[in-house]
Amino acid sequence: MTYPTRAFGTRTATEPLSLFHFVRRSPRADDVVIDILFCGVCHTDIHHSRDDWGRANYPMVPGHEIIGRVSAVGADVTRFAPGDLVGVGCMVDSCQRCGACGKGWEQYCENGSTFTYNGVDRQDGTPTYGGYSERVVVAQGFVLKIPGNLDPAGAAPLLCAGITTYSPLRHWNVGPGTRVAVVGLGGLGHMAIQLAKAMGAEVTLFTRSPGKETDARRLGADHIVLSGDADQMAAVASRFELIIDTVPYAHDLNPYVPTLATGGTLVLVGYLGPIEPTLNTSPMVLKRKAVAGSLIGGIAETQAMLDFCGQHGITADVEMIPIQQINESYERMLRSDVKYRFVIDMASLKAMA
Repeated sequence: MTYPTRAFGTRTATEPLSLFHFVRRSPRADDVVIDILFCGVCHTDIHHSRDDWGRANYPMVPGHEIIGRVSAVGADVTRFAPGDLVGVGCMVDSCQRCGACGKGWEQYCENGSTFTYNGVDRQDGTPTYGGYSERVVVAQGFVLKIPGNLDPAGAAPLLCAGITTYSPLRHWNVGPGTRVAVVGLGGLGHMAIQLAKAMGAEVTLFTRSPGKETDARRLGADHIVLSGDADQMAAVASRFELIIDTVPYAHDLNPYVPTLATGGTLVLVGYLGPIEPTLNTSPMVLKRKAVAGSLIGGIAETQAMLDFCGQHGITADVEMIPIQQINESYERMLRSDVKYRFVIDMASLKAMA
């Protein structure tokens, strides 16, 4: 049984998203069929749909922060049953046999992860289409359980923004007393603050905007530093064991490296591309400081993140939109006009004629 599916997608880099029809595959033995309730809107959706990174495949249906309910399962599925509240994040498959997959790092699969959209199904070669749609069919190994105490709409951004910030916090062993700074208070930054605080860290926000203090403290920040203020920056020199940099565009990293403690690391999670201006390596070499990068997390780590959020009551701050406003939401995201994540109510798609 295949599934005729309605979605919002685009056919070119310059075309706005609009109603798009396609067919979801018949479930394989290990597949879970999910009716989508909510889908978060990520900056990556804009970059891919507009081919900013030169890797777009059209037609494209974006969306990789998916929350829904199971409607059917394949014969070999044991972990899920119809009616379960579940999530699907940025990946729907990996090779499962390389060194990275063996470590639970499917996101770094050496043979290429299969992404939820703008990818190719490794079994039948068909394109993958994302969560701006009525339903999705995904192998059970890449489906996640959503804690019942979390608001489903607020949980959607955890599948990308949440795990993107949780993974480096765990990798660099953040715990009670760790001094963590977060650069930027947007979709990623507001998750990083909540997660780091729940892990017991002392959390500082670096921001260029003086008006962010009230929100930052509400989310859990202990301190706010205006990154354009030389005196404030000097006052936090050599302070932080870890800096999570969530800024999604090219920016100068040099002011932040001196605020790292000896042996500290600045981790880029928001920007892919060349660093400009040139990074001064002197403070890195002299004090064993590092600049690193991090992607999302593997499936086991993503489930651990969801369970952690369930234990601590952590969700994203969201603005709900009907899918008919998706193009407007993209423009608002580019203006940073959202606190802090758009989430599509997929009932708005199902209501369309």
